[in-house]
Amino acid sequence: MYVVYADQDGNMYDHDQLIGLARSGEMIVEIFEDELIPLPEGATLVGLPSTRPVGLDPDTGEMVVIPGDVQAVGALLPQGYTRLHIPSYVKTDKEQKLPLFGYTAVVWKDGGFYVAAHATDDPHKWDPLNCDTRQLRVQVSELLERYPENRLYQHLSHCALQYECLTASNTFLQRWEGAVPVSYSCNAGCYGCISEQPDDSGFPAPQTRMNFRPMVDEVVEIMMEHLKTPESIISFGQGCEGEPSTQAKIIIEAIKEVRRQTDMGYININTNAGLTDHIRGIVDAGLDLMRVSTISALDDHYNAYYRPRAYNLANVEKSLRYASEQGVYTSINYLVFPGVTDREEEVEAMVEFARRTKLRLIQMRNLNIDPESYLELIPKAQGDILGMKTMIDIFKEELPDVVIGSYSHVPPELLQRAKAKY
Repeated sequence: MYVVYADQDGNMYDHDQLIGLARSGEMIVEIFEDELIPLPEGATLVGLPSTRPVGLDPDTGEMVVIPGDVQAVGALLPQGYTRLHIPSYVKTDKEQKLPLFGYTAVVWKDGGFYVAAHATDDPHKWDPLNCDTRQLRVQVSELLERYPENRLYQHLSHCALQYECLTASNTFLQRWEGAVPVSYSCNAGCYGCISEQPDDSGFPAPQTRMNFRPMVDEVVEIMMEHLKTPESIISFGQGCEGEPSTQAKIIIEAIKEVRRQTDMGYININTNAGLTDHIRGIVDAGLDLMRVSTISALDDHYNAYYRPRAYNLANVEKSLRYASEQGVYTSINYLVFPGVTDREEEVEAMVEFARRTKLRLIQMRNLNIDPESYLELIPKAQGDILGMKTMIDIFKEELPDVVIGSYSHVPPELLQRAKAKY
């Protein structure tokens, strides 16, 4: 397996001598054969600006920085794949922050590109190739014409057509999981937030956050249009908004009105779950699914990244436990990073957290961040680095009733019951 690198014009090359390496946290490590899979369909290869790739000289066993006007290469994986390593590189400008993507180690092997990754879910529904852009434009025009006063449809049309957001696209295509954003404010200050950054952060936000408070009628219109099949999911809490539970009153009224008209489909919220009283109200209104974003079950790590305002990890746990007790199918949106998430203390804490909250699903999501900035932000490792594959194996063994996946699922027993009913 050989180093893959790029020139400044974006042309890709494989080195004819140096063995490809990877990074696990701050350490440069070798890649094992069983950690590699062929580059998945839908993945993208990108150059890492202001970096140089590092490879292994097989004759001397020494690590070598490739000289010249070149840069390291990483892969951006599609949904359904969890990265096991980040690319190996050194920065030529330590002040330069990499754009907010989840870079995965890539090598050249057997005449093709391979990545250090593990398939954790079926990527079919979240494969961009399964989104017909011509049909999408037709559906966007049709729904904008049908609801000319609905500002949410106008906002989501930008997300679908400009950002190519698949959840927003699903709203117009009226399939699978669709989006209904409601909030322009947040009770956390996540480092590297994709929709809002302070001016001095050094991270350009790749998306624009919504800037209005929707009316209940606007929310209900979108929900009713989407919830037309037994497997439809409509979700509060998108990348283009803040924390949805800050608008709990709107959500509660909308859920109650929708459930007065139909019991079709599933209502989901993607949330940080810090506002426990608000979450209780939303659950009681008729929530079906809840996905809680987290990066750790350890307070110091969680607080360093989320920078919560007037809540803590204990509030998050209370919200999850309450939702589980009320029959809501609960999951976590687990932001994972090789060399951090697979630390011994992190794995132990997450196993206990999952048990206490009666989690049903762990959605593995590759953290989009500049590695150096993240590693400087969080606490140092206290125990061994187990490896991402070992971490996944431990979760499966210690949490046999918890599904390991990558995106929201309807429980099979509920979906079968719903299909039989309708």
